[in-house]
Amino acid sequence: MLDTLRTARGVLRSLRVYYGDRRRRAAMQRLYAQFVTPGDLVFDIGAHVGDRTAAFRRLGARVVAVEPQPPLVAVLKLLYGRDPAVAIEPVAIGREAGTVALKVNTDNPTVSTASQAFITAARGAPGWEGQRWPKSIDVAMTTFDALIARHGVPAFAKIDVEGFEAEVLFGLTRPIPALSFEFTTIQRDVAQTGLKRCQALGFTRYNAALGESQKLVHASWHGAEEIGRWLATLPIEANSGDIYARR
Repeated sequence: MLDTLRTARGVLRSLRVYYGDRRRRAAMQRLYAQFVTPGDLVFDIGAHVGDRTAAFRRLGARVVAVEPQPPLVAVLKLLYGRDPAVAIEPVAIGREAGTVALKVNTDNPTVSTASQAFITAARGAPGWEGQRWPKSIDVAMTTFDALIARHGVPAFAKIDVEGFEAEVLFGLTRPIPALSFEFTTIQRDVAQTGLKRCQALGFTRYNAALGESQKLVHASWHGAEEIGRWLATLPIEANSGDIYARR
């Protein structure tokens, strides 16, 4: 019962944070309009409470919202279950199909993760104080390629899976036009691996956004090596952000 109450409190906090700021919502829409046009198919991998799904829908896209946490799947169904342009996939994404242990942060579900290395890196790190993952559940896992086989090739994919981003990218073997994946300064190696994987997939142009700024850092697009050097020099206090890749 206590876990249920803590999870509900965490979900309500996320709904307030991610849906309550109109300026943030407008900035998000401007950012994603650079990648998404009406009628496009978009994958929201790590959909959480669906604020990115909402942005993609406002841009006229069809969305596949991927989220393995049962309480968050329930929220997504409540918000988007009647929208024929949104398909909800209650699974994790990785390099192979099967099951995976998802470590649940009961108080802050947005940082639940399938990566034990992420939890280890967060322990005692600045900006991650007080985060705990007391619960583990086994969830179904599929691959990016299997998602494409089921729904089609997306024009854009957002990947935000708390240290499991490279695993998601290794499950993709065919080109798509553009994607983003989250990075953290406590696991720069995961982001560097993600950059190398994007290069292998044929992406040639890269940019980044810090935190929840919803704004690209660089005025022009760069190669993977330049973005990798930029990432390496970020202070740990920068905490997190997203890398964007285009073909």
